[in-house]
Amino acid sequence: MSVARRVISLVLGASALSAILYAGRTLLSSRAIAVWIVLLAAIAFAELFRAARVADEPTARAALQFENALFPGRAVHRRPAELERVDRDIVLGAVADVWGRHGVVPRLRSVAAARLSGRCGIDLTRDAEVAREILGEEAWELVRPDRQGPADPYLQGVPLPQVELVLDRLESL
Repeated sequence: MSVARRVISLVLGASALSAILYAGRTLLSSRAIAVWIVLLAAIAFAELFRAARVADEPTARAALQFENALFPGRAVHRRPAELERVDRDIVLGAVADVWGRHGVVPRLRSVAAARLSGRCGIDLTRDAEVAREILGEEAWELVRPDRQGPADPYLQGVPLPQVELVLDRLESL
């Protein structure tokens, strides 16, 4: 029903009610007119409130979006993307040597070079024998600069226990 039809029907209903109250001698003419004015005022206020609510809906939606942006629901804690990438490279490096040679070993080598240089003042490539003594034989075999991979890149990669051993050794420096 359109707004005009609804308002007209409400005004006609209020007028009919007032006319019935006056015609039935239930109310005096002044009281019947007062009831009619009060009913018209109520209809006018109801329509104004309805119009204000409809006009305010876009503003209300915008305010709700603003409130939601200010107070987000639940914080999502995720691991940093680089950590996820390193974790994935280590797992893939354990599966196939091609991933180990191109993902895990270069990372471990750069960490070993940084730790040896920063903590001990040793260059991994120039002071290879000293670095070998400090790192230990198993860790050295994995991070040595001249390490060659197997001919078949799809053989098993770097086992996870070996990666853990190297990381433990590097952390202890």
